[in-house]
Amino acid sequence: MASLQDIRHRIKSVKSTRQITSAMNMVATSRLRRAKEAANANRPYAEKVVQVVQEIAANAGADFRHPLLETHETGKRLILVMTADKGLAGAYTSNACKAAHALVEDKANTQLIVTGRRGVTHFRNRGFNVVQSYVGMSDRPDFETARRIAMELIKRFETGDVKEVYMVYTRFISAISCEAQSVQLLPFKHEGNGDTGIHTEYIYEPDAATVLGFLLPQYLYTTVYASMLQSAASEVSSRMNAMSNATDNADDLMHKLDLYYNKVRQAGITTELTEIVGGAAALE
Repeated sequence: MASLQDIRHRIKSVKSTRQITSAMNMVATSRLRRAKEAANANRPYAEKVVQVVQEIAANAGADFRHPLLETHETGKRLILVMTADKGLAGAYTSNACKAAHALVEDKANTQLIVTGRRGVTHFRNRGFNVVQSYVGMSDRPDFETARRIAMELIKRFETGDVKEVYMVYTRFISAISCEAQSVQLLPFKHEGNGDTGIHTEYIYEPDAATVLGFLLPQYLYTTVYASMLQSAASEVSSRMNAMSNATDNADDLMHKLDLYYNKVRQAGITTELTEIVGGAAALE
């Protein structure tokens, strides 16, 4: 049985840990509102850009050619993976890494561009070819960084060394729910409008092909930035939930340790009383 001093030290240690997790929970909660608002405010714009580009692609004609539409028969697969710079965010980074692993057919023919220190460490320690990394902005993304990442994807695809580009990010659903997802970015694929035949009418100047050629890179910038905002909100919410659970677990552990401390203390008092009574009886 542990001594009273050992139990007191453990209670003190758990109490200190609880103070840290509680403070981190409050910080994450205060930052979640801003991250969630940024992600939700950007979502309609990103969805509209995708819709417009798809509509223009449908009107550009079958003869339209663009480097981002070209299909390469040979080349490597490039995967953009968005992870966290810091830990203590539950399964946020591990889920994104698992989704990226599912896209890897051959490690030798796979290149990775990773955002977040945790993801960079994860893949480099496992022998993956991380050709580019971006750190220090996983929970505070900005459009300029998203544009640089998208330009890097475009440059590597246009050289012909990369035959397809995928992106793995975490979609923010609610404060208690997020989901790692993967999407193919390049080559750009026109999804059409199904069998409805319904098209939005646009006036093009000078023509649909020229407008589409200008919009395709912009579409990629917008998609990457929207995914970064979604991932940032997911990271903050995951950290908030992880710290909340850790604080609750610390409360439960402290309660159990208090009961155990009182039990050991009472057992010690009982032993001392028994010794006193036994000693008094021996003197009679």
